[in-house]
Amino acid sequence: MDVKPHRPSCAKQLREMAYRRGESPRQVAQAIRVHCSVTSLRAQRLARGLTLKEVADGLNTLSKGRADAPRVDGDQLGHWETGRHQPRPATVGLLCEYYGCGSQDLGFGPAAAAVQDSSSTAVPVDPLVAPPVSPGPFVAGSFEQQVDAARRSVDRTLAVGTVSATQLDLLDEQVLWAREQYVYTPPAPMIAVLLGHLSEVEDLAVSRQPAAVQVRLSELTAMLATLIADALMKLGQLPRSQSWYATARNAADDSGNTEVRARVRAQAAMLPFYYGPLEAAVSLSREARIICRGRPSATAAFASAAEARALAKLGDVEGADAALRHATAAFEQSKAGGSTENDAFAFPERRFRLYESGTLTALGRTGQARRVQEAALRLYPTKTGIDPALLGFEAAICLAHEGNPVEACQLASVTFLRISPEHRTPIVEQRAREVIGALPSDTQRGRAARQLHEILGRPPGQR
Repeated sequence: MDVKPHRPSCAKQLREMAYRRGESPRQVAQAIRVHCSVTSLRAQRLARGLTLKEVADGLNTLSKGRADAPRVDGDQLGHWETGRHQPRPATVGLLCEYYGCGSQDLGFGPAAAAVQDSSSTAVPVDPLVAPPVSPGPFVAGSFEQQVDAARRSVDRTLAVGTVSATQLDLLDEQVLWAREQYVYTPPAPMIAVLLGHLSEVEDLAVSRQPAAVQVRLSELTAMLATLIADALMKLGQLPRSQSWYATARNAADDSGNTEVRARVRAQAAMLPFYYGPLEAAVSLSREARIICRGRPSATAAFASAAEARALAKLGDVEGADAALRHATAAFEQSKAGGSTENDAFAFPERRFRLYESGTLTALGRTGQARRVQEAALRLYPTKTGIDPALLGFEAAICLAHEGNPVEACQLASVTFLRISPEHRTPIVEQRAREVIGALPSDTQRGRAARQLHEILGRPPGQR
């Protein structure tokens, strides 16, 4: 039969709501099976929020030391979940033991443990993986038969697809890993990794896929394209970065996912924020905030914070204050501070403080900005990355505004030299030069400023 499974995020929402109501894993699995159109076996895993690898590792641990214990991997488990292959009777028993349920709960009949075919595989009874029923004979010239034949042809077309649930799960895991690595990996080598993942997604997306699968592939494309654009921006490849941001927006819009559409635009606002025009940064971040429709979320907080920072740099005090209030409210209401810090698409407290610092610094509120900068820096495990450096440069700008040009240049110099050589990208140099621009005009050619110029003029890695 034609099965169009929902993506894992749908099962996650069902699981969270069901557990809040106090339902058992068995009840949750039944709800996921029906609503998400997945097999009973897969529903059991999704009901517990486990990945294919986690279940495979758990099954291998459970069977360790047993005679004729089967060895299971994620790919094999994925084939069982989609019905492409069936586990042996002994493995069905192991699955039952692992999930704490009966064979019928896994989509296998009560006789599954005893019935084997010539390949010694269990006989499935799950309706979602049952063999197709052969249609009746076609009668030429019959209106009813022509209508039925046309419907079956359309169903076959809609069912055509080359992406299995296992492949989607693996792609999700790969992209999540890339998002985590992006936080600490220098942009140049990271681009190569991202392009490899994107090529794999593209190979799958070019074929006709069920709508739910195509949506997920578009979401993954948008995420990867956004990270590539951001990395290119850090490297000073501005035209290419702009083109990749446009590709990311197209993919996000194709997915129809409101969260992804807003997030891509908020991230794209970084390019005009650093390199101009600032009005474009305001427009993109404001568009992202509007897409969020007033719902508090990490993305809404990010969009409003980006808008506040750009407005502050334009000198719009009232607008910046309003946007920062929106950002603070969205951040607190969405509890975004509890999100993982090792994810390029997260918006943890340290990133919120970075944007708050940028807004306050641009508004000239140096006392408030310095307190925010100190609080933000304490949240970073290392001071050698790009974000801590940006906070250091903003602290130096505050010193310049306060009439301390020597201290400002010294702090900017120390901050720049502390950055790992592979992270000393053009965007970092550009921000450091803003410290010199913030100095009083009569000190911009002084000794401290000249020394900072010399440091910034050195090739990356040279001290």
